[in-house]
Amino acid sequence: MRTSYRVKFWEIRPNKGGPKSSNAGKVISYTVRWTVAGRERSQTFPRTSQAKNFLSDLRQAAKRGEEFDIDSGLPLSLLPGDAETPARTWLEFSRAYIDMKWPSAAPKSRDGLTETIATVSTVLVREDAPESPDAMVLRRALRAYYLAPQDREKPRPVEIAEALSWLEKASLDMPDVAKPANVRAALDALSLRLDGKPAAAATVARKRAVLYNAFEYAVELEEFDRNPIDKVRWTPPKIAEEVDWRVVIGPRLMRECLTAVTYVGKRGRGRRLRALFACMYYAALRPAEAVALLKGDCHLPATGWGRLVLTRSLPETGARWTDSGRTHEQRGLKLRPAAEVRTVPIPPVLVEILREHIAEFGTADDGRIFQTERGGVVGSTAYGDVWAATRALALTPEQVASPLARRPYDLRHAGVSLWLNSGVPATEVAERAGHSVKVLLQVYAKCILGQHDQANQRIDDALDD
Repeated sequence: MRTSYRVKFWEIRPNKGGPKSSNAGKVISYTVRWTVAGRERSQTFPRTSQAKNFLSDLRQAAKRGEEFDIDSGLPLSLLPGDAETPARTWLEFSRAYIDMKWPSAAPKSRDGLTETIATVSTVLVREDAPESPDAMVLRRALRAYYLAPQDREKPRPVEIAEALSWLEKASLDMPDVAKPANVRAALDALSLRLDGKPAAAATVARKRAVLYNAFEYAVELEEFDRNPIDKVRWTPPKIAEEVDWRVVIGPRLMRECLTAVTYVGKRGRGRRLRALFACMYYAALRPAEAVALLKGDCHLPATGWGRLVLTRSLPETGARWTDSGRTHEQRGLKLRPAAEVRTVPIPPVLVEILREHIAEFGTADDGRIFQTERGGVVGSTAYGDVWAATRALALTPEQVASPLARRPYDLRHAGVSLWLNSGVPATEVAERAGHSVKVLLQVYAKCILGQHDQANQRIDDALDD
């Protein structure tokens, strides 16, 4: 038995007697019409009340999230008592999993959910299925028309409709998904990019976590007895968790970059972003925290140290994954409860830069310090392009070709490294940077410089005893 959640209903159609019948022109019956997985179904009743009750039963079943039998067109609750209970397919389960996760998931998580499910769904299919459509078409059909709740009612081009029809028929039943060979095929699929080359280790780890969580949900729904990934000996690529010390830029060179950025772009484009880059370096802010910074978050005295009280971030993602339809959606601070704040003391050099920035550019209507010329949120492409031009202007050709401060995010790494190398206790650095001490020391282990000579001297002293 094949089932589907894709159901559509029409209004009840009254049927009149033919011109030669005794009931010519009179309503003699009522037809309920609906489709399941694109197949039209109908059932006729002599009375309007019977038709209305039957249509109501169908609509209620769909509203409860019941599966409909494709062959009979009926929801499972309306099938005869001796009908076979169908096994749910992976495709059907995956949409139920997306529906469960969607309301509370962040926009980037939504993107990752659909990306992972689309990747594995193209390989979790029956071996005896007819030749599959192009893999790119299948993934586009899933990502743009099937998985995300807001996409399911969109008109489907013929190519997309055919791809989804093939998937609905070819998708493995859930008991078969749990077989080790199929689990391994899904994991292997996560390890490759669309061009067939190995995916980045961090990408593989992120997608594996999504798949593992989906299988945990299947255990919760009693589709599986246990998570089948635990039964497969599959080794993911090793993630490089430590920051490359070569990306760390020093204070002198950073000052040169902050001067150079003021010469980048037209209409003061670089000048608008000078303080943004300064916040990433001197306060070790994440880019999403920096673009969300409000004037009210800043204590900027005329002299001495100031402080930033961080309350939110504005991570960037595709507009189709947000509830608001905008590319930036307000979130709490990373790895912290929604209402928690983080206070970061800032040195006089950053206080002065921020005071100058506010005096020259003002703030956005909502109090944001950093804004586009039209008051919008500064996007990653904009500040990324400006930083690339700044590096080319401020650094030597050898430095430009090196990993040194290659990405704006590397400025945060440099700021944290500067604190650690200055002798600030790890607990204090972790608090300012928004890390745990364990993660801080793990990630920045290779960026703590100047300790080799001390260690060598201690060994020499021990050898001289």
